[in-house]
Amino acid sequence: MSEARLIDGRAAADSLRSQVASEVADLKGRFGVTPGLAVVLVGEDPASQVYVRSKGEQSLAAGMHSVTHRLSADTPQDVLIGLVRSLNADPAIHGILVQMPLPRGLDEKAVVEAIDPDKDVDGLHVVNAGRLSQGLPALSPCTPVGCMILLRQTLGEDLSGLRAVVVGRSILVGRPVAQLLLQADCTVTIAHSRTRDLAAVCREADILVAAVGRPRMIPGDWIRPGATVIDVGINRVPFDDPAKAAEGRTKLVGDVDFKSARHIAGAITPVPNGVGPMTVACLLANTVTAARRIHGL
Repeated sequence: MSEARLIDGRAAADSLRSQVASEVADLKGRFGVTPGLAVVLVGEDPASQVYVRSKGEQSLAAGMHSVTHRLSADTPQDVLIGLVRSLNADPAIHGILVQMPLPRGLDEKAVVEAIDPDKDVDGLHVVNAGRLSQGLPALSPCTPVGCMILLRQTLGEDLSGLRAVVVGRSILVGRPVAQLLLQADCTVTIAHSRTRDLAAVCREADILVAAVGRPRMIPGDWIRPGATVIDVGINRVPFDDPAKAAEGRTKLVGDVDFKSARHIAGAITPVPNGVGPMTVACLLANTVTAARRIHGL
């Protein structure tokens, strides 16, 4: 039995970062503009610290201006929003990202709404969501943008007419990736936990995007033979090996049961090293886009 082609997100991310570095050098050399990214980390969540460090290192490696603001978990809401507004006014900063989740007691929605939409490189501001839904130029969430890059590298630039099913309706992935697929002239269905006969809906898809946050929720027999599967899920579960599980060791799996899906799909993203590496690379690309637009280039 043949196996699906593995979609290499790490290689795609490397290529995108190289492209970003080239564009940064061009902006510096021709226009004297250095794209600047500011990341705000509140509290000491270990996973968030890893992500923030990676973002800082990769932005510097691309030749960008990078600053990280680290605030204590007990930072008041008005202090955090005051910092965001100061970054809005800073001409050296073109992209602002407040690392989520925020500590309990802070209003994430209010913080996102305080970010200048033109510097909202996470693509979460309601203005950018509205622009995206209207097909207007927008800063779109990084993971959905990464999904589209991987799809086009796998299937070609023209995705028109393909039937896409997105399982998940979050504002971070499900809804924006559906909008981007619509812009690519796909026929799009958004499915979720209350979708009737979810298995049958998934089997209709030429493109299946899984973004529900439930480990191995989608088995191989829900996948149309030859379909392209983009697995956005990153779930930590115990090892299948009882000895390793007894030691408390865990591993990362997606929302798709990779073992069964790889024998049915035509192409599939692995977890890890599928969609994940694209997220930070797309953040850098969004920052360059924001810098160009802010300077009218």
